[in-house]
Amino acid sequence: MFLSEFDSKRLLREYGIGTVEEALAREADEAARRAGELGYPVAVKLCAAGLAHKTERGLVRLGLADEPAVRAAAADLLGRREPGEGDARLLVQRMVGGRRELILGLTRDRQFGPCVMVGFGGILAEAVGDIAFRVAPLSRTDALEMLSDLQTAHLLDAFRGEPAVDREALAAALVALGRIGVEHPEVRSIDVNPMIVCGDRPVAVDALVERE
Repeated sequence: MFLSEFDSKRLLREYGIGTVEEALAREADEAARRAGELGYPVAVKLCAAGLAHKTERGLVRLGLADEPAVRAAAADLLGRREPGEGDARLLVQRMVGGRRELILGLTRDRQFGPCVMVGFGGILAEAVGDIAFRVAPLSRTDALEMLSDLQTAHLLDAFRGEPAVDREALAAALVALGRIGVEHPEVRSIDVNPMIVCGDRPVAVDALVERE
């Protein structure tokens, strides 16, 4: 089963992985209040366990700039719930910006067990298909070597006016994913996509954890 996006990122936070600021709401008024607390612009998504393809179902609203926009989006999203999703809530997230997107993940290989991956996301993922894998558990050195193994590793350096990515923070996130894989055998996979580089800091914006 898939954890909700909120619960997926809560697991990441427990292991020290930085995530976007967010809050849950049950209805439009609460969503608007949460948005005001987080600060505009915000994103609003429908959030429930088992809900793995939000974008394909039109359950994501980005760049909402004010309270009326949040209320309208919240009402529309709640109206899109399907049978069995009556307990779905609204996930309100502060928007973060950055030109570089990464994909981090955990998979379980039948031969090698838990494996951690990293690669560039967004249009770069489609253009180069550049990823690196390591078997968990990972050391800090393993994680830093993964980043250096990427053919596009130079994009982690200062790039088009953006500062160099904090490689130590990114490596720590990879080590943490490996720890989750070792310490939680019930976790079948983790997909962190995207992890946006905001300034020099990698921030997990969306995540999905699959458990047995």
